Amino acid sequence: MSQSRQPHTDAYSLILEAIDIGVYKPGDRLVESELAERFGVSRTPIREALQRLETQSLLERDGRSLIVASLDHNQMAELYVVRRELEGLAARLAAQHATEEEIKVLREMVTADDALVDDPSALSRANRRFHEQIHLASHNRYLVQQLDLVHRTMALMATTSLAARGRGEIAQSEHKGIVDAIEARDENRAQKALREHISIAFMTRLQQDANKRERS
Repeated sequence: MSQSRQPHTDAYSLILEAIDIGVYKPGDRLVESELAERFGVSRTPIREALQRLETQSLLERDGRSLIVASLDHNQMAELYVVRRELEGLAARLAAQHATEEEIKVLREMVTADDALVDDPSALSRANRRFHEQIHLASHNRYLVQQLDLVHRTMALMATTSLAARGRGEIAQSEHKGIVDAIEARDENRAQKALREHISIAFMTRLQQDANKRERS
């Protein structure tokens, strides 16, 4: 069944998912009538969804139009600082509160994702699922809500750090270390491992941006 035939799907979630998977990229203009036709919903929920996304700074004004926002260097740095601290806290709480079943799921995710290291797009989606699983394993609803907003904003980056040469294998190794620490119930090690994982991803992205500027 096509997406446009799902009458009960929330317009906000549909637009958000389209941004997240790259259907709409930073700088793309979003038009009410086109979105309504694409998703098979009326313009009123589309309008409300666009207003909500603008409030969350995922969309921005370009004259009278709304476009998918983009992040400048300072915004990206600010985002990674917040992400590093929140993700680290999630890992720490997961080491305290994760059930054996949740830890097993994390372990299985890492094993399955090893097959995706040569596919940056697929690995990026799997990476998000892995991190979301850690968020849930923290068993703290308020932290999960904040991290959800952070990860939505990450969608405003046109590329993934996992596209850098060799980064997929390294990230997978880091994921294994995070799960090891959670399974060992070592709160400090889990927090440190995830914070370092995010820091390395940030450094990788900075290098990607530097290389892009050099080529332009």
